[in-house]
Amino acid sequence: MEFTIEKIPVWAVCYLINGTTDNLSDEDKAIIDKWWEQNNVVTVSPATDEEGSSHPYFSHFPAFGLGSDVIDCNVMMMK
Repeated sequence: MEFTIEKIPVWAVCYLINGTTDNLSDEDKAIIDKWWEQNNVVTVSPATDEEGSSHPYFSHFPAFGLGSDVIDCNVMMMK
């Protein structure tokens, strides 16, 4: 197993953590699924501060997709 911190787009977090596809287009879901499969992702969970909060910020280079607001997430991958 390998653990990394990835910049996950805010719009994808509910799908990656809960499997919720509300407000996702088929294209968005395909982008997420491709990233998941190519990287052998096992789990994704938000990285939190001491108070248990995550803080979104803008990134030009998220883990996938176009530049957007992201949340740092702990990602476990099979290697």
